[in-house]
Amino acid sequence: MPELPEVEALREFLDAHAVGRVLERAQPTAVNVLKTYDPPLTALEGGMVTAAERHGKFLDLTVGDLHLVVHLARAGWLRWQDALPEAPPRPGKGSLALRVRLSADGGGPAPGFDLTEAGTQKRLAVYCVTGPAEVPGIARLGPDPLAADFTRETLAGLLEGERRQIKGFLRDQSVLAGIGNAYSDEILHAARMSPFKPAARLDAEDTDRLYAAIQDTLREAVERSRGVAAGQLKKEKKSGLRVHGRTGEPCPVCGDTVREVSFSDSSLQYCPTCQTGGKLLADRRMSRLLK
Repeated sequence: MPELPEVEALREFLDAHAVGRVLERAQPTAVNVLKTYDPPLTALEGGMVTAAERHGKFLDLTVGDLHLVVHLARAGWLRWQDALPEAPPRPGKGSLALRVRLSADGGGPAPGFDLTEAGTQKRLAVYCVTGPAEVPGIARLGPDPLAADFTRETLAGLLEGERRQIKGFLRDQSVLAGIGNAYSDEILHAARMSPFKPAARLDAEDTDRLYAAIQDTLREAVERSRGVAAGQLKKEKKSGLRVHGRTGEPCPVCGDTVREVSFSDSSLQYCPTCQTGGKLLADRRMSRLLK
């Protein structure tokens, strides 16, 4: 799933390539992708793209007086094309969910982008709204961890009275906007902290380490992604991960084997030496099979 660093890189890409152009057409090809109907998607057509913003994992293009908001979900992606095909896309074909055509420079070919989604679980979401707060997922977002006003004290306040394990705390979008499964694994590895550690048990030193890990991990990932073409961002993300998705590989810090805990629809990765004092965490899926 694209998380804060990749969505921020896409925002910067659209700021450089889409802002200043007229949105000529927005054509959905999957019936489930559009989540709003008033105003209609056609109301965007003819509007100038004046800003590209990010809200957590949401992309937000200001088009005239409206906003085109996108959430890429788990398997969605944005694919830029300097020259879109002249023929309109055919509904219900392949992974294409939405095509946006923008105005050309000097009569040349029209650029734009496709929103695509792999797999059978179609969760990619597109909204046409008068303001981003009308999107329920944006309205409930917690603070952005890379915002200037997100301080160590802000994090400490969020941790007060928190009853969940720290992994779940980091992934909750109503607590912190933009961190998902992959970067929560990376943050906890950098903080040398077990994903199962109760958030309420973090002392002042733990909070210091966690805050530094959030800042360093996300800022380094954003910097790695900066300037990378939209089509290469997934590859760039994977290459920069130290433990997430690397089960069975050596930890780049200590050399221990990266381990995994599986759940019904996801998994987490961690290093026992770096994060749990050498203890192996119970794999919930295997534990059920062995009962």
